[in-house]
Amino acid sequence: MLRAGIVGLPNVGKSTLFNAVTRTRKAEAANYPFCTIEPNQGVVTVPDDRLAVLSKISGSHKLIPAAFEFVDIAGLVKGASKGEGLGNQFLSHIREVDAIVHVVRCFEDDDIHHVSGNIDPVRDIEVINTELILVDMDTITKRRDRSEKLAKKGEKEAKAEFELCVRLLPHFDAGKPAITLDCSDEEMKLLKSFFLLSSKPCIYACNVSESDLAVASNDPDKHPLVSKVREYVSHAHSAAAVVISANIESELIDLSAEEATQYLDDLGVKDSGVSQLIKGAYALLGLQTYLTTGEKETRAWTIVRGMKAPQAAGVIHSDFERGFIAAEIVAYADLSELGTYAKCREKGKLRIEGKEYIMKDGDVVEWRFNV
Repeated sequence: MLRAGIVGLPNVGKSTLFNAVTRTRKAEAANYPFCTIEPNQGVVTVPDDRLAVLSKISGSHKLIPAAFEFVDIAGLVKGASKGEGLGNQFLSHIREVDAIVHVVRCFEDDDIHHVSGNIDPVRDIEVINTELILVDMDTITKRRDRSEKLAKKGEKEAKAEFELCVRLLPHFDAGKPAITLDCSDEEMKLLKSFFLLSSKPCIYACNVSESDLAVASNDPDKHPLVSKVREYVSHAHSAAAVVISANIESELIDLSAEEATQYLDDLGVKDSGVSQLIKGAYALLGLQTYLTTGEKETRAWTIVRGMKAPQAAGVIHSDFERGFIAAEIVAYADLSELGTYAKCREKGKLRIEGKEYIMKDGDVVEWRFNV
C-alpha cells in the first residue's frame, strides 16, 4: 500500500491532522517539540460519493471505499540534515513514504509555541525544504563523484547518471527541489532511481484557526497567510495547497456523517478540508479508482494511473488477472445518469474492453475471466 507522510515544523498541527484523517486518536498532540518520535501509521479511506449512488442502483448491503496509508512523522527543525533534533532519524522516515503532506501553520495562538518565535509560513516551508535539499545535495555529490569515475571508463549508464548529477547540483544550490527539475522521460526514470527526498510529490496543508476556516476555505486569497502559501508553492514548487483546520477536524472524529455535515454548515463551510486533502494526496500518489457493484457490496478499488485492465483485475485476485478474458465497463457518469445497466446497454454506453484497455477513474466494471 502506498503511503503519504505528514511533515512540518514542530507544533504546526501534524499529529492533530493525522488523528483527523485516520479517524483515530492514536497520535499524541502536545504543545512541545518532538511529541511524536516514532511515526504513527494509519489507513485512510478516500471520500467517494459515487459509492452511495451505485449502492442504490444495485441494492448493495455494504459500501467499501478506497484506502491508502498515512504516516505521522515527527517535526523537523533547522539543521535536521546535520542531525539537529534527531533529524537523521526523522529524515529516514520521510525516505520511506511515497508522497509528502506538508502541514504549514497559518494561525496565530500565543498559547502554542512556535519554534521560530513568530508566524511566517513561507519561511517555515523553506526551512523544511532546505533540509531535504541539503540531504539530497550530499547524496548527489557522492553519486556524481562515483559515476564520473565509471563514465571515464566508458560506461554509458554512468555517463547519463553523471550528467544528471551535474544538472541537479546547481538546481539544489538555487534552493529548488529535485521534483521541479525539467527532465526528459529517460532522465525522470533515472531520477526516480536516486530516491531523493525532494523528488517526492508534495501537497501543502494550510492549518488555519477555527474562526478563520470559513473565509480561508471559501476564498483563500482573502486569508493573508494562506494566500502567501498558495502563491509561493505554486511558483516555487509547482504544488497545490489546501485549507484545513486540524482542531475542527479533530472535533468531527466522534460525530456521525450527518452531525459533521451540520457542524460544518453552522461554520459556513461547504466541505471538509481533510476530505479535500485526502483526495489530493490520493491523486498525488498517482492513484485512481475503479468501481464494482452488486447486491453484496459496492466497492472502490485502488489502482495506479495508466494500469491496463488485466492488472486492474488482479487487484481483486491474481486469478482474475491470470484468467482475464474481458471487462464489461460503463462509465460512472453514464450509469448514474441512466440509472440501470439495461438502459446503458440500450444507449450503447456499456462496452467490452480487452487486455490493452487502460483503465479510467470511475469505470464501473464486471470482470470476465476463466481459470
